[in-house]
Amino acid sequence: MRSLKRAKSLQEQTYLAIRNSILSGEITPGERLIETQLAKKLQVSRTPVREAIKQLQRETLAIADHNGGIRVATISVTDAQQLYDCRIALEELAVKEVCQQGTAAQIKKIEIWVEKAEHISEDEVLTKDQSLQMLEIDYQFHLAIVEAANNKWLVYLLDQVFDKMKLLRIQTTQYNPKVLEIRTEHRQVYNAISQRNTKQAIDLITKHLRASKKRVVKELENINSKSLDI
Repeated sequence: MRSLKRAKSLQEQTYLAIRNSILSGEITPGERLIETQLAKKLQVSRTPVREAIKQLQRETLAIADHNGGIRVATISVTDAQQLYDCRIALEELAVKEVCQQGTAAQIKKIEIWVEKAEHISEDEVLTKDQSLQMLEIDYQFHLAIVEAANNKWLVYLLDQVFDKMKLLRIQTTQYNPKVLEIRTEHRQVYNAISQRNTKQAIDLITKHLRASKKRVVKELENINSKSLDI
């Protein structure tokens, strides 16, 4: 994190800086949020940091631990399963709407993110930076689909889920970058959308998200099992 330039709302800047650091993986799931350290890094007093942490707690991106400290939230297996179930229901609707009323320009935007993923993942083994890039591309691909549905409430609802999904993906990809395998699945979904084949597009987005759910849940279970062995 960089020091902040003074602006009219230092508290808002502080909140956004910490939030972005969490959702980018710079501050990892389970890591403690220590007011003095954050204030020093951002070159602000502890007051805006304290208020920012309270806001993050309201969004459930940060939680209190049993010692009274505040940590970045971690996603449980049950949480992961329920988040994916929500996504499946919402994204089935989004894909249906895109096939029926999405513009050519909106559909082209979806393809851009498919191509970006295919380009980055040309190497067999992803670096940490590439893994983080892939997380962002995956988010942008699904966001492009939802935005093309032209339903602002659908965008709003999925945005709430996506924040927690970013935590989940960061939590799992730091152990296994290959858990985010999206190249073939994204291309298949896009092809069905571009052909405006509603039934096939819905089937493929459902299959894609269920496959992703299975991979991520399995990885979470492996992580939890290793933690118990330590």
